[in-house]
Amino acid sequence: MLRVFQRGIPVDPLPEWQPRDEFLPHAPVRTHNLSEDDQKLAVRNALRYFPEHLHRTLAPEFAEELREYGHIYMYRFVPRMRMMAYPIGEFSAKCQQAASIMLMIMNNLDPAIAQFPEELVTYGGNGQVFSNWAQFWLTMQYLSQMTEEQTLVMYSGHPMGLFPSSPNSPRAVITNGMVIPQYSSKEDYNRMFALGVTMYGQMTAGSYCYIGPQGIVHGTTLTLMNAGRKYLKVQDLKGKVYVTSGLGGMSGAQAKAAVIAGCVGVIAEVSKEALVKRHGQGWLMEYTASLDECIQKIRDARLKQKALSLGYHGNVVDLWERLVDEHQKTGELLVDLGSDQTSLHNPFNGGYFPVQLTYEQSLQMISDDPEQFKGLVQGSLRRQVTAVNYLARQGLNFWDYGNAFLLEAGRAGADVYKNSSKGTFTYPSYVQDIMGDVFSLGFGPFRWVCTSGKAADLNLTDQIAADVIDEFLKTELPSATAEQYKDNHKWILEADQHELVVGSQARILYADQAGRSAIAVAINKAVAEKKLSAPVVISRDHHDVSGTDSPFRETSNIYDGSAFTADMAVQNCIGDSFRGATWVALHNGGGVGWGEVINGGFGLLLDGSEDAERRAKSMLNWDVNNGISRRSWAGNKFAIETIKRAMVSEPKLVVTLPNPVAADII
Repeated sequence: MLRVFQRGIPVDPLPEWQPRDEFLPHAPVRTHNLSEDDQKLAVRNALRYFPEHLHRTLAPEFAEELREYGHIYMYRFVPRMRMMAYPIGEFSAKCQQAASIMLMIMNNLDPAIAQFPEELVTYGGNGQVFSNWAQFWLTMQYLSQMTEEQTLVMYSGHPMGLFPSSPNSPRAVITNGMVIPQYSSKEDYNRMFALGVTMYGQMTAGSYCYIGPQGIVHGTTLTLMNAGRKYLKVQDLKGKVYVTSGLGGMSGAQAKAAVIAGCVGVIAEVSKEALVKRHGQGWLMEYTASLDECIQKIRDARLKQKALSLGYHGNVVDLWERLVDEHQKTGELLVDLGSDQTSLHNPFNGGYFPVQLTYEQSLQMISDDPEQFKGLVQGSLRRQVTAVNYLARQGLNFWDYGNAFLLEAGRAGADVYKNSSKGTFTYPSYVQDIMGDVFSLGFGPFRWVCTSGKAADLNLTDQIAADVIDEFLKTELPSATAEQYKDNHKWILEADQHELVVGSQARILYADQAGRSAIAVAINKAVAEKKLSAPVVISRDHHDVSGTDSPFRETSNIYDGSAFTADMAVQNCIGDSFRGATWVALHNGGGVGWGEVINGGFGLLLDGSEDAERRAKSMLNWDVNNGISRRSWAGNKFAIETIKRAMVSEPKLVVTLPNPVAADII
């Protein structure tokens, strides 16, 4: 079946036209405001993938898609096969590294994982794997042909082709959305995406590294645990209530994370499809469309100190305002921790739904009257902030989850600033206040995928990782480092029982450079010894120690004025590429939105060879220490001590550390 990829774009015969699958969720209509000439240009751009004799058939079809959906997805070419991470041996490819990339692409487009699979969106409302289905077919054809002396070059979803390289080079180099900074506004993006010339790859969507919501389950679990320690001064979150919103591709992890952390997680979601999907997966325990029932369930769970994930089918603004009403009537504060995980990097095109409209009304107004919709979104954000501010004065601990909530609320005129200069938000970023020092210690979201597709292989890698961490815990470690290892040791021992796998047989944990390298070497050895039945891909979220420059999230705790520079992420991608990564990616946008962040990622195949071990050691050393060095130069005490220890263990690592400056001489 997968040999079909060798033939490339299916044009002989041309697939029968087919309507969209209405049983699947679909992306909101995109806003582009293209002129008539630009619309013709968009169609011409789409037709370039097809032989001339098909242009008269496809041109009106593509023009209609552009008018109706705001983008040319080429629905006729949606694959008829089951999209999933097939075992690596089933892919017809000339080299195993290419097959591993094919596997990861298929995983990103698996309907069990992808938010809008027919629009090639993995998560975040607009995180594309490709811009259209012709690009998918052509990319898979190139990968099936690739040898170890070629590199596939990807320009914002478009495969430029296979170019001569060497076995030591990456098999794919991916860039997404790399436009001139002056033209990096959301309006520019809408136009260029509609033209088919650029693409928003989010973080792990356009770099083929998404592992389903498990990744953010782990990060959210650690955030909640560390928030409990920092804000509530507790090690146990029993009876504590966490209120947030979003059950989509990324935010859907919040329900599972709340239960693992032991608290009462209440998550508002306007989309019935998203809510039912998470409930069907077992990630959301209960849901209700009644605010009265929701409040009663919160009270019951608090009293019984019962871990619970409760979905509220409705707008989060209504939920926050009801919590205000309950406090005003009874004096009872029903929430301890709060945040928001709607896709506010994309606020006016389906990332956030205003309280004044129903979900269906919002979808209609996005395309019919985008300016009025924008005004309603901003009004809704102001109401949401007013309610949160009231509850915060009563004792709620609220943080920004790096989704641009405070940024967009501030732009909407909400009261989110500490002073009139509008330089500092009232509420911290979760990286800045909760997880920032974790990054400075070198800990971040290390991931792997068992390409066999076998649960038994994943279970063995879990044990391998647990054993590695156990050995580290027997050594003398700084207390902050030991605490992170203990959290992740507990996580990996319990991971299987939490049924986290959606799509590929994948796992995540937070580890520092030493931990990542040791786990990678141990897994590679298990592949070599045939204890694992197939190779393993290692990767990470771009949301990591050195993968991302994002002033309101990943680099929000860097205070030397460099938070808005992007040297770190670019250097990370360049450095990974010549130190052994199987593929690398560099993106404009991701998490907090287009034009707001630069981020990079990688994938590396552990095939059991000595070369794979060498690559992993070299690349992971740079991939982590690049970011620790940057944070140490910015003066973070944890990063300074971490890089000092790294220089002791690796003599070739030489980093200049900042000299302390006395405050009274300035």
